Amino acid sequence: MNNTTHTITAICTPQGQGALGIIRISGVEAIAITQKIFSKNITTAKGYTAHYGNILKGNEILDEVIINIFRAPHSFTKEDVVEISCHGSSYILEQVLQLIVENGARLAEAGEFTKRAFLNGAMDLAQAEAVADLIAAESAAAHKVALKQLKGGFSTELKVLREKLLNFVSLIELELDFAEEDVEFADRTALKKLISEILAHIKKLISSFRLGNVIKKGVPVAIVGKPNAGKSTLLNALLGEEKAIVSHIAGTTRDVIEDVIQIGGILFRFMDTAGLRETEDFVEKIGVERALEKMKEAQIILLIYDAATEKLAEMRKLSATYQAKHTETQLILVANKVDLAGSAGFQKPAEPADKMPFCPISAKENEGIETLKDMLLTCIGKEQLASNDTILTNVRHVEALRQAQTALLTVLEGLDMGLTSDLVSIDIRTALHYIGSITGEINTEEILGNIFGKFCIGK
Repeated sequence: MNNTTHTITAICTPQGQGALGIIRISGVEAIAITQKIFSKNITTAKGYTAHYGNILKGNEILDEVIINIFRAPHSFTKEDVVEISCHGSSYILEQVLQLIVENGARLAEAGEFTKRAFLNGAMDLAQAEAVADLIAAESAAAHKVALKQLKGGFSTELKVLREKLLNFVSLIELELDFAEEDVEFADRTALKKLISEILAHIKKLISSFRLGNVIKKGVPVAIVGKPNAGKSTLLNALLGEEKAIVSHIAGTTRDVIEDVIQIGGILFRFMDTAGLRETEDFVEKIGVERALEKMKEAQIILLIYDAATEKLAEMRKLSATYQAKHTETQLILVANKVDLAGSAGFQKPAEPADKMPFCPISAKENEGIETLKDMLLTCIGKEQLASNDTILTNVRHVEALRQAQTALLTVLEGLDMGLTSDLVSIDIRTALHYIGSITGEINTEEILGNIFGKFCIGK
């Protein structure tokens, strides 16, 4: 990395009285550039020190600021870093930024601070990507997963896998130097066992992406059912507020109403849809069509029915029909208004024959709502989140592991066929390449540009 290039970027808190703006400068001239515009002497200042003074434009005072000094290599980028904490006015920030650029710095590119941290060895590529995930985290679970990756949990797992494969590939390639003597340094049985173990580990990581994608993007949940089944009342009960209009008049909900809440640290996006029925009303018909479309988008469908007027057996048939149409979607059958149904009108099945999740509730009385929330978490695999296992949220990581998986399966086939050491070595090297590409041990400028180009300017 050419450390003679200086970068500058600004991160601003929301405007308002007492709002704070932070400008960061990184590079070998960061302190020298700051000294040109700061009223106090910081040339010989030690790292991890704060200095109060003024930002000067000639003899004019632009702002009173606090400057924090971080000396290389003890900073985020492992370079000298200066943080200028000034008042968060857009005018002040613009003036100070312009002044710093005039004195020899340049504006940072998107993600450049994190890119410098990676290139200077402060973190690997997977950890660098976790910085972006941490910034974008909108739920407790997303924060937890990103923080674990930032701390190097996933990277450590990959490092162990690579080291084991490297040991074997080194022994196999050593055999090539003694080809004429027909000797084996790498135990083929032990190698097959190792690869099988690594494949099992990779499979587990890949399968975690289903939950990881949910954590990162949230869970779309469609609330569907006939008119007056209690869909809007259920949405309000889940949200804890009167989001949707509730009425005894059938067909009140004409469009899709959406809102998000966190349940168990996971973001759920609920979609209250128009009642499903045959109708001649033009507007309501559009609402029904949109409801059917939302069912296609949903990861979970809550099929709600009025337990006081509708028969469980009929609803089970309807739910089976919906499930057949949406095979990739989890469906929960929700019996509403059980407080009105009575023992004669409603009876909870001891064990549904089709094993479909079933939840009796009274949305109006807020009964059974917590049980329903637990069932939602079970549908997306809350046990895996609680286990503290590594959970993948990045498509690039998953694709790299799939490529490594394919290469290792080829190794197993080659060993069974008795292929020569040089051919087995090639496939192991391919697997090592893809595993290494995740952490940046194998990288290209194109990959780096694509990754860091998606970052916000501030990091």
